[in-house]
Amino acid sequence: MATIINGKEVSATLRERIRTETERLVRETGVRPGLAVILVGEDPASQVYVKNKKKGCDQVGFLSREYLLPENATQEELFSLIDALNADPEIHGILVQLPVPRHIDGAEVIRRIDPKKDVDAFSAENVGKIMIGDFDFVPCTPAGIMELLEAYGIDPAGKRAVVIGRSNIVGKPMAMLLLHKNATVTVCHSRTVGLAEICREADLLVAAVGKPHFVTEDMVKEGAVVIDVGIHRTENGLCGDVDFDRVKEKASFITPVPGGVGPMTITLLLKNTLTAAKNAAEKGKRA
Repeated sequence: MATIINGKEVSATLRERIRTETERLVRETGVRPGLAVILVGEDPASQVYVKNKKKGCDQVGFLSREYLLPENATQEELFSLIDALNADPEIHGILVQLPVPRHIDGAEVIRRIDPKKDVDAFSAENVGKIMIGDFDFVPCTPAGIMELLEAYGIDPAGKRAVVIGRSNIVGKPMAMLLLHKNATVTVCHSRTVGLAEICREADLLVAAVGKPHFVTEDMVKEGAVVIDVGIHRTENGLCGDVDFDRVKEKASFITPVPGGVGPMTITLLLKNTLTAAKNAAEKGKRA
C-alpha cells in the first residue's frame, strides 16, 4: 500500500516559507514581490485560476494585480499592456492566462514577456537555461513535483524515470529536472512503441498524458513512485491520468487527484515571483 503524497501539506509549508522570505525582503530592501496576471476573455476555468492566484499572493504578502481584457481585445492591446508591465518596477512576474483567444498568437505572447519576469518559464531564454541547468525559473508543475519528491525524501539519483508526455509545459522540463538530479530518463508519448513495457521498468513514473485512468496497475512496477499530473472532471468527480485505487496497491508513493500535484502549481508560481523580486533587488543594489 503506497504512501499518499500530500500536496496540500507540502504547499502550505512552502507558502509559509515564501511568506517569511517576503517579509525579510521587504524589511531589508523595500522590494515587495509583485505579480500581474492577465486574462483575455471570460473562460470560467481561467477565472477560477486567476482568483486562486490572487488568493495565493494575499497569503504570502505579494502585490497582486489582475487585468481582465475582453474576448475581442486585439493582440496589439495585449502587447501594449505587457510592454507597460515589463517596464513597471513594482511588477516582478507577468503571467498571461493560457489559452488566449484564437486571434491572438500565444507564442508571440510568450516572446513579448521580459524573460526576467517570465515566472511561468515558457520563454526560449528560460527554457534554454533549464537545458543547461543554470536557471532562475522552472515551469510551475514540474518544479512542484520536484518539491514533492524532496519533501518525501525521494531522491531521483540512479533511478529509472519514465515521463509520459512531451509537452513544453510539463513533459520536457520534467525530464530535464530529473536528469539534473541524476535520474536516467525516458520520455514517452503517443507514438511510443511498447509503452506499457517501458513504464514497468520505471522506479519513478510521471503521468502527464491527459487521459483519465490511462496508467493502469499492469503498467506499474512493484514499489514504484507514481506522480499523477492529470486532472479530469468526470461524472464520478475528479480523477487523474492514473487508476489511483488499483495502482496505490503496487506503488511505494503516489500522488492523489485532487490534492497531489495540483496544490503545488500556484505555490511554485509564487516561489518563481519571489526569485524574480530577489533578482531585481540585487540588481538595484548594484546599480
